[in-house]
Amino acid sequence: MNIKAALAIGMVFVGCCSNVVFLEFVVKEDPGAGNLATFLQFLFIATIGFCTVGKFGTARRNIPFKQYLLLVGFFWTSSVANNYAFDFNIPMPLHMIFRAGSLMANMAMGVWILKKQYPAIKYMSIFMISAGIAICTIQSSGDVKAPRETHQDAAEEEKLKFIDWLWWCLGIAILTFALFVSARMGIFQESLYSKHGKHPWEALYYTHLLPLIIWLPTTPNLLNHVKIAFDTPIVDFLGFALPRQVVWLILYVGTQGLCISAVYVLTTECASLVVTLTVTLRKFVSLLFSILYFRNPFTFGHWIGTFLVFLGTMIFTELLQKTVHMFVPKDKKKVQ
Repeated sequence: MNIKAALAIGMVFVGCCSNVVFLEFVVKEDPGAGNLATFLQFLFIATIGFCTVGKFGTARRNIPFKQYLLLVGFFWTSSVANNYAFDFNIPMPLHMIFRAGSLMANMAMGVWILKKQYPAIKYMSIFMISAGIAICTIQSSGDVKAPRETHQDAAEEEKLKFIDWLWWCLGIAILTFALFVSARMGIFQESLYSKHGKHPWEALYYTHLLPLIIWLPTTPNLLNHVKIAFDTPIVDFLGFALPRQVVWLILYVGTQGLCISAVYVLTTECASLVVTLTVTLRKFVSLLFSILYFRNPFTFGHWIGTFLVFLGTMIFTELLQKTVHMFVPKDKKKVQ
């Protein structure tokens, strides 16, 4: 692994993990501000890219525009499917567990599309990491089902059980579809860079510029949450008096920019599976940080999940094998 890739991995953990904290503050201040936060993130990266990469619209692209449309199509389809799954009786813990399966989906797509072959121990390590994250997610989840408020609802629930189950199955199908679309996007990026060269900043710019038009129908919602943000209490930030929610949004957008930039650089330096492994482990670290930050109990199940994740990571990166070789003495030459 070169220095550029190692630095990108470090920035993924620093930027993305801190970004989770600021997103938590944003949502605590205004639970409906997620759409505004995402829009500001895209607008910020697109504006910076227009000035630097696009050179105010005068720079020539290294990768064809059609390829960027396909890349944005993969990204948008995956995002919409993941968000839409919540409307089909899919609770948040199950949603997070499915996202943890991205490693296995990426490996499957690599074998199917790129005809890659992996040692059996790699398959085992991916399974261990995914299982470890799933266990930790389950241990951190509460009862997601809301209680019925009336006796009439409780009686109707028995009649609607089969229909609810069908909706749940449809939600699972949507999540599975989103999982493989996301994995296909990673494979597409890998092949794109191998064909047209490494251009992470250009890819970052266009994949954030093109989707901006999608937010046009949500303009009233965005303006409403902007008003809410400016109505929050004034605080001091770097010598400026700003509304508290504006400060959280600035910090969120800044750290998200660092996070996503590091991921795009990493896609040009490493294989798609390694990028997915890094992002998945970052999510796991964020989960552990959330447990510590909110002082939630760290149960025996958490210990099992953590052990599986770290052991699986060591096996995947061959760190365990190198560590063993450090302590096993080399065979002595036989005396003739």
